[in-house]
Amino acid sequence: MNNLDHVSQNIENEINSNDVILFMKGTPVFPMCGFSARVVEILNNVGVKFETVNVLESDEMREGIKKYSNWPTIPQLYVKKEFVGGCDIVTEMFESGELLEMLNTKGIEVNPS
Repeated sequence: MNNLDHVSQNIENEINSNDVILFMKGTPVFPMCGFSARVVEILNNVGVKFETVNVLESDEMREGIKKYSNWPTIPQLYVKKEFVGGCDIVTEMFESGELLEMLNTKGIEVNPS
């Protein structure tokens, strides 16, 4: 198994074992880019529990997630194994109420503040 296969496997494991997962730059406490910070803020605002993967910890992960989703930018949000999108999409969905609706539809527990 080459390195890229290994990374894809890791990505798939993360997506399969977490209902809501955000691939981001940095961590929720110390986001390393404004877009990642914005998505963390939105998820906290909606009150959903989520896991994160810091793509800055490995170049393979950073490149791997872009290939995996066929999406050129980070952060990337997945809900119930489905790719939702990046910062712009998540922001639009949040503002329109679509994000909350999708989480409810998929049976994800939310606790808006």
